[in-house]
Amino acid sequence: MDFKLELVFVPVTDVDRAKDFYVRAGFNPDHDHRVSDEVRFVQLTPPGSACSIALGTGLTEMAPGSQKNLQVVVDDADAARAFLVERGIEATEVQDLAWGRFTWFADPDGNTWAVQQLPDYSAG
Repeated sequence: MDFKLELVFVPVTDVDRAKDFYVRAGFNPDHDHRVSDEVRFVQLTPPGSACSIALGTGLTEMAPGSQKNLQVVVDDADAARAFLVERGIEATEVQDLAWGRFTWFADPDGNTWAVQQLPDYSAG
């Protein structure tokens, strides 16, 4: 049996501001629907990902900014950082660690993301 992670909720204070931020970061705006006065559902997907994020109102009890260390994997951490910075997103300098090369960024509410370039395991 497969258990596929396909949606992660990211708690935010201002849905439009967060949506704009994630679109600037390259996420595809898949869906934006106001279900009622209390519920709005926005789905965005990182490029190349099978898992999306959901922003909105009435979706989660998590405090805005409490989603920490979400992680995406890229082929080139330097290129990913440059991509983010070119779009006005503050990303840390790339760090080399034993388990990969990383840059980190946060959305306007403080939800944090790690961007990992996997190590080259083919070298032995």
